[in-house]
Amino acid sequence: MDSRTISKLGWQLDLGASFRGGKLDFRVWAPKAREVAVQIVTNGKEQALYLSGEPDGYFSAQAAGFSAGDRYFYVLDGTRRYPDPASRFQPEGVHGPSEIVNPGAFEWHDNEWKGTTVEALIIYELHIGTFTQEGTFQAVIKRLDYLLELGISAIEIMPVAQFPGSRNWGYDGAYLFAPQNSYGGPVGLKTLVDTCHGLGLSVILDVVYNHLGPEGNYLDNYGYYFTDKYRTPWGAAVNFDGPYSDEVRRFFIENALYWLTEYHIDGLRLDAVYEIFDFSPRHFLSELADVVHNSKKASGRNVYIIAESDRNDVCLIKAHKAGGYGMDALWNDDFHHSLHTLITGEDEGYYEDFGKITHLGKAFSDGFVYSGQYSKFRKRHHGSISKQMPPNKFVVHSQNHDQVGNRMRGDRLSRTQPLEKLMLCAAIVILSPYIPLLFMGEEYGETADFPYFISHTDSNLVQNVREGRKKEFAGFGWQEGALDPQAESTFLNSKIHTERREHGNHKILFDFYRKLLRLRKEIPLLNRPDRKGMKVIIRPGEKVLIVKRWDSNDEVVSIAGFNEEMVSIPWQFPGAWDKIVESAADLQDINGASAAVSEYDEAGKVLSIAPFSFFLYRKRKGRN
Repeated sequence: MDSRTISKLGWQLDLGASFRGGKLDFRVWAPKAREVAVQIVTNGKEQALYLSGEPDGYFSAQAAGFSAGDRYFYVLDGTRRYPDPASRFQPEGVHGPSEIVNPGAFEWHDNEWKGTTVEALIIYELHIGTFTQEGTFQAVIKRLDYLLELGISAIEIMPVAQFPGSRNWGYDGAYLFAPQNSYGGPVGLKTLVDTCHGLGLSVILDVVYNHLGPEGNYLDNYGYYFTDKYRTPWGAAVNFDGPYSDEVRRFFIENALYWLTEYHIDGLRLDAVYEIFDFSPRHFLSELADVVHNSKKASGRNVYIIAESDRNDVCLIKAHKAGGYGMDALWNDDFHHSLHTLITGEDEGYYEDFGKITHLGKAFSDGFVYSGQYSKFRKRHHGSISKQMPPNKFVVHSQNHDQVGNRMRGDRLSRTQPLEKLMLCAAIVILSPYIPLLFMGEEYGETADFPYFISHTDSNLVQNVREGRKKEFAGFGWQEGALDPQAESTFLNSKIHTERREHGNHKILFDFYRKLLRLRKEIPLLNRPDRKGMKVIIRPGEKVLIVKRWDSNDEVVSIAGFNEEMVSIPWQFPGAWDKIVESAADLQDINGASAAVSEYDEAGKVLSIAPFSFFLYRKRKGRN
């Protein structure tokens, strides 16, 4: 996607410093300022250039004689000096000068790239700083062959907008257009995306439009970006519906198009959209989805916009014509909570609303578990009906950065759960009818924790973060042993070690993930994007979930047992069947008699199911 696509959309990405026709344009929205100048250092000399006022609070100027790599500040009213709100690069961090970037200098090689279809999406969420020891975009490139070996079709990168210091989850970004300097900046990210496309991998970028990080965020000095009408857990909300909100909305929509065009990103994952407050006639999210989908039509490339919300609001993924916002997909927390509680037995915090096999069954059949029922945790009725939505409108997972990192020590399932439960989780997610998402390292049972980490320079802010984390943990009864988010060791100990996949139980699990991902691709019924020919059968007494899927050419049955002891169920499906997957048998092959193995009694048509095991059967063709 290039400048021609932007022109087809009727947009011009002109915020910040942009090269046009051999000259450099500066444009900034600064309605709070009477006068704006740009202070530039070029060839070791400092120069000042005054910007002309425009309608609606914009200031602009065109200049010659400046080059990519020159650094600048905006000066407001002659005294206040700040980086560019739409800075393309912050080489010296959130408080330093912005750097001029020439996007035309990068040579792309992905002209034929069309993106991944929704049926083929298998997402791998990763954090640039901890996915490799180096913690850079370039280092990720060295591991792309590993992800291809695993069977991934798309990577989802946690936020990379410039944040304070060198270590952060990314949700404290202060410059939404500037890829993090310690990760490798603009060239590093573009090289990663270009390489991914050459290998057939899509790239989804996590973006944060509900707040900006507190350190280095100077937007309020420029204009009316925030409002006191609403509050978020991170402070004042973004002004999407108040006075001056037209230009604020434009800022964020331009940012989305910037990633899709200048960086060739294939999809955006929107963080915590329930903290985006907009009561105007047309919600910002609806407008944003339209712009993204129009870019898809203009470019001829598969592009997605995915929302994160715990509100079970089906409006997010309903089409515009049905009164919805038109998002392509939504993270389904109910699916995660249903699976997590069955595996771990935890019942604190929001987990108190889950824990029954019927909850997971409804997650399979309907999407949302809570579709208007009373929630004990929320102490009110919760959710909306989602059964009418196709499965490819939901992203599901057994782990992600939030569900791991928001635990007191950031402990993964592999730190507390045995191998058979990890294998069961993998099968439930990967062979579900939904879009599967894996969190980096889960595929081989990474044991490194992934707690929240920061590197702020403001000591008061650091202490506020520490206290805030303690309050979050209190709801789960977690009081002691929290890791210090500011400590460098907290970050360093979060780095994963993919070489572990080559040994012991890590290898067993990794091979099992590869097998499941291969089957999802090879058997069309397993990635079918609708609920036609799907039946969910729940056996609460035995804690067994059965999902049957069929069409005119094929038929498969998956059986998941969450039983603590061996149980037996009647085999209800006529005809001859081939067993494609049995997790307990895979364990026995390695561990011998130490693993309980399920048994099938052909005469009595009874299936005995080992504790926490999974089966996939496929009907033998030509046999009834």
